[in-house]
Amino acid sequence: MKRFASTGIAVVLALAFATTAHAEDKKKLAFVVNGASDFWKAAEAGVKAAAAELPKYDLVLKYPEQSAAAIQIRLMDDLVAAGYAGIMVSAVDPKTESDALNRIGKQVALFTTDSDAPKTSRIAYIGSSNTDAGKQAGQLVLKALPNGGKCMGFVGLLGADNAKERIDGVKETIKGSKVELVDVRGDDIDQTRAKRNVEDTLTAHPEIDCMIGFYSYNTPRIYEALKEAGKLNKIKVIGFDEDPITLGGVKEGSIIGTVVQQPYEWGYQGMKDMAKYLEGDKSWVPGNGLLIVPTKIIDTTNVDAFWAELKKRQGKS
Repeated sequence: MKRFASTGIAVVLALAFATTAHAEDKKKLAFVVNGASDFWKAAEAGVKAAAAELPKYDLVLKYPEQSAAAIQIRLMDDLVAAGYAGIMVSAVDPKTESDALNRIGKQVALFTTDSDAPKTSRIAYIGSSNTDAGKQAGQLVLKALPNGGKCMGFVGLLGADNAKERIDGVKETIKGSKVELVDVRGDDIDQTRAKRNVEDTLTAHPEIDCMIGFYSYNTPRIYEALKEAGKLNKIKVIGFDEDPITLGGVKEGSIIGTVVQQPYEWGYQGMKDMAKYLEGDKSWVPGNGLLIVPTKIIDTTNVDAFWAELKKRQGKS
């Protein structure tokens, strides 16, 4: 009887060891975002879809505790220590994180998305051309203010490349027109502060004719502040990304339009491309290191179709 019991225990231990060994054989890939925002839900859906097609990999999407460069670096260091083979990151502040990104890039396959860090050892950037997205937003501004006017911008991270490039794209497009971008207010991805920035602008700058929300949550906070102040439809609003409040505003006509990215593709294609790279296929890496996923303008003409497709991808339809 003891012999059978011993044999049974040995089988259980062997199975446990085999399961553990199999789990350890899987390479781990991480998608690290720049802060807590519903914007990243689409990227999460993309990562999940990629996971279903990459059975040899464990994939995760990680949020830093706060949108701060030091906290994001600590999170990536923890991932490296935990044995992750690849990391894709939206850098909070590429300049202050350069040394850390170079160090991390020597230990794992490092890719960037959303906010690039081109002067680091990252292998490639997979995401939008933020300059082109800014130019598209500039087109919406000119459409909203054909006779000119003054705009105020709102953004999460003033130092991030994605913010600077979007702002520069708007400025380039409105240059020579009668439209002026008076200033851009940052909030460090603090949504309470984001809304307060709009409220403060309404008080301090009554001359403002339009507001631009450069990050996904900025436009909803603009919408809410304007609605509470009775200014909705009196001040033109241009947005970025596809928050439900933003899309609802576009549908009802209180928001002129929004420039949308494809974070689902960043998560889906990004994870698959990282896996290819780790398996030795580097043929997909562009010579300039930039794999651009196009952005597009959503307005009253296409908002319903876009929203339906978005819900379908997120499993909400």
